Amino acid sequence: MTSVVPPVGPVPSLAQALSDLDRIGSAARLDPAAVRAEGEALAAALAESAKGAPADWSKQTGRSGMEPFFDAASRGRRWRSSPTTLLAQLAAAGSPHAGPYAQALAAVSAAACRLGESSARVVGNASLAASAQLAAVRSSGSESAAGPGATDDFGTSAMLGVLELIRDQLAGSPARQLIGTRAQQSAVHLELSDADFGLPGAFPGIGPTGAAPQTSQPQAPSTGMGPAGTEPAGDGRTEPEVSAEAAPPTLTELLAELDALTGLAEVKAEIHRQVAVLRVEALRSQAGLRSATITRHLVFVGNPGTGKTTVARLVGGIYRALGLLSKGQLVEVDRSELVAGYLGQTAIKTAEVVSSAVGGVLFIDEAYSLAGDQYGQESVDTLVKEMEDRREDLVMIVAGYPAPMVEFVAQNPGLASRFRTTIEFADYSDDELADIFTGLAARTDYDITPDCLTRFRSILASTPRGPSFGNGRFARNQLEAAIGRHAWRLRDIAAPTVSQLRDLHAEDLGGSAAEQAAT
Repeated sequence: MTSVVPPVGPVPSLAQALSDLDRIGSAARLDPAAVRAEGEALAAALAESAKGAPADWSKQTGRSGMEPFFDAASRGRRWRSSPTTLLAQLAAAGSPHAGPYAQALAAVSAAACRLGESSARVVGNASLAASAQLAAVRSSGSESAAGPGATDDFGTSAMLGVLELIRDQLAGSPARQLIGTRAQQSAVHLELSDADFGLPGAFPGIGPTGAAPQTSQPQAPSTGMGPAGTEPAGDGRTEPEVSAEAAPPTLTELLAELDALTGLAEVKAEIHRQVAVLRVEALRSQAGLRSATITRHLVFVGNPGTGKTTVARLVGGIYRALGLLSKGQLVEVDRSELVAGYLGQTAIKTAEVVSSAVGGVLFIDEAYSLAGDQYGQESVDTLVKEMEDRREDLVMIVAGYPAPMVEFVAQNPGLASRFRTTIEFADYSDDELADIFTGLAARTDYDITPDCLTRFRSILASTPRGPSFGNGRFARNQLEAAIGRHAWRLRDIAAPTVSQLRDLHAEDLGGSAAEQAAT
């Protein structure tokens, strides 16, 4: 295949990165409007906290006014730590264009750092977003368009570009103390087929001395809720699925992954109960016995960051292991990806999304946003029809805040008859959030010192726990901010030790929640 990956070079402007994304999307035969909207939304979501970013974004995209920027940012926030919708579809299909598309999205992430007056938070978000896009390629076993024998690819360039921005913005000097000399950079090779970008040592030369990509075993989904080495949940992260040559996870392995998650005792119990019922029904059917009609569709209710997306992804794998689904992939969408601008088009758009999820799980976040207008109703009507037509090889999971979801399902007879099981995701306790915080830090080669953990617990104690509290996302955001302050603290140290590079202290977390909000 002829490579359409942009050439290795400095971090591009957003306009150039979007142009490259458009070209690769065209090669993959993706909808050009959807590709452009996805790239613009990702960039806006990463740069929205930067002063002057809306104006720069508008200039680079050709949009006018502030409203398009913030609308795009709202759509793209979940892609800060998960692959975009189109990339997830390419990866799930095993498309050879998945690698180039992921690399182009990594370039968009890097380009977002040049919008407005960038900050450590923007750069940190860009690093996570670029890593999440590239990790999706590793998850699906897709190869970079540069080929396995290449000495470099644009994924490497984009990630090194982000790191170089960190150096330039926080160190304020030409010293390459974070990523070494340019000669050392050119020697760094990122093999997309072997590296899991969410694991310590994924980038040779970064992290502990001599760290190497971990490739010996397929990795569990990035949950962020589990034991040390996991990431915060609730942000639609894509699990690293095994390659096409390896066997898919067994039911026992998937249930073990579920049980390893932090907290969620009631959720785990309900999933185990569902598995027992569905397993017995499958055995009864094989024995020629009559079976009751059991709906496999689920309602997940809970506040943000409580692990709904992570569990939905595991459910897809579990149902595939039970023989109820042919693929087990997860396709995550929200209202913006189901509803079109005109009546009549919404039904087509919704049906196309459902078609991409056949064989797996369609996860609709904030599903209650489909209620209240004729466009949303057209989408719901289409979903009900598709659920019936594709009931043999499709599972839908709708998710959102508890009260709105109860009303949403109850007010539509078609939904109420198909969604009979509701699973509630409780907020995490302080101990569980501390476990998530330390686990994510370990996963990214940082060590939480005792004083840092004490400060984190103090911040938790002073943080209101309303419906908008981020749970696992809160822990992740705290870590991102700490990493930025840690880099600033080391700005004048020409050659920091490995311990200095790894250790996060209380000062890196800043003050109390109230003090942080003020700043």
